[in-house]
Amino acid sequence: MEESSKLIFDNCRGNESSSNSKPPNPLAGGHRLVASATKKSLVRHPSLVRTKLSDVPLEPTATTGDHATEYIPILRSGAWADIGSRSNMEDVYVCTDNFMSHYRSSNSNEGTHAFYGVFDGHGGKHAADFACNHLPRFIAEDEDFPRQIDRAISSAFLQTDTAFAEACTLDADLASGTTALAALVIGSSLVVANAGDCRAVLCRRGKAIEMSRDHKPGCFREKERIEACGGYVYDGYLNGQLNVARALGDWHLEGLKSIDGGPLSGEPELMSTRLTEEDEFLIIGCDGIWDVFMSQNAVDFARRRLQEHNNPEMCSKDLVDEALKRKSVDNLSVVVVCFQKQPPPNLVVPRGRVHRSISAEGLKELQGFLDTLKD
Repeated sequence: MEESSKLIFDNCRGNESSSNSKPPNPLAGGHRLVASATKKSLVRHPSLVRTKLSDVPLEPTATTGDHATEYIPILRSGAWADIGSRSNMEDVYVCTDNFMSHYRSSNSNEGTHAFYGVFDGHGGKHAADFACNHLPRFIAEDEDFPRQIDRAISSAFLQTDTAFAEACTLDADLASGTTALAALVIGSSLVVANAGDCRAVLCRRGKAIEMSRDHKPGCFREKERIEACGGYVYDGYLNGQLNVARALGDWHLEGLKSIDGGPLSGEPELMSTRLTEEDEFLIIGCDGIWDVFMSQNAVDFARRRLQEHNNPEMCSKDLVDEALKRKSVDNLSVVVVCFQKQPPPNLVVPRGRVHRSISAEGLKELQGFLDTLKD
């Protein structure tokens, strides 16, 4: 790993568009979370069940010969953000190529443990700041991580949501919400957890593989879950108020969320895959990027840029700049994670054998020409 100790936060601790201090930590001092809020058994609607690997065409078609040797990616990451045409910046990202060493004092040298996240705030930036600061720590400090990685990540999302609810009871000015997407690389495993409409796209030998699903209220699975929880979708908006079906925060919006549940869910949907030598890079972006990029288009664009300069930070900036040129009207944030030292290779498309034939009319004309040569 080239930058084993790199830890990058953007906008996590405030700027000119946020408050003068980060949200209060309800875990400090005399305030503590109620354990049952995150440890209790959850009764999930079918749309909240984790997407299994068999449900998504993630595995490469070509398999390596030696399964005993586990492929370990060489991680290089970079990120970029821009306020765009908005008056306030509400996006936050985090890049941690070795996050266990930053959040857990023991067992920090057990191989590759990386965390990358994008948080797209709405109604203010406090929820995005809070999630950026707390979600990675809740994951790393979970006693089941990384042995039960799915449970630990889902629990951390819900714990972050509950902790922010408590923070809002201490300071009502924090009221806001955020979508959240986290990508973790543990050894050769890539796990993506998403709640909202940010998106992660894996480039596997030039092919775009979506590692997350946009949670829009109008999507059939989300609409079905929303209505089962007593909510409704009006003109593409959840209860006519929010254009995402899952998010952290938003506890102040009436009828959307409570400790006992609600139509707005903070539980993430997880997708995972085993990384191989065919995997080149991962793009994580807020919805402002995907408003103007199709997934394959973004992979093609990023791949060309990486072939030119092989720099994930510059590639992130290139994606943001291109989104601005394409008239994206939202805040923009992108994280690019490369899995190889070398830039993406040129792909040679094998040419199939071309079968040529001649028509009967052509044969007749050729025969006539040959007959003239005999005369």
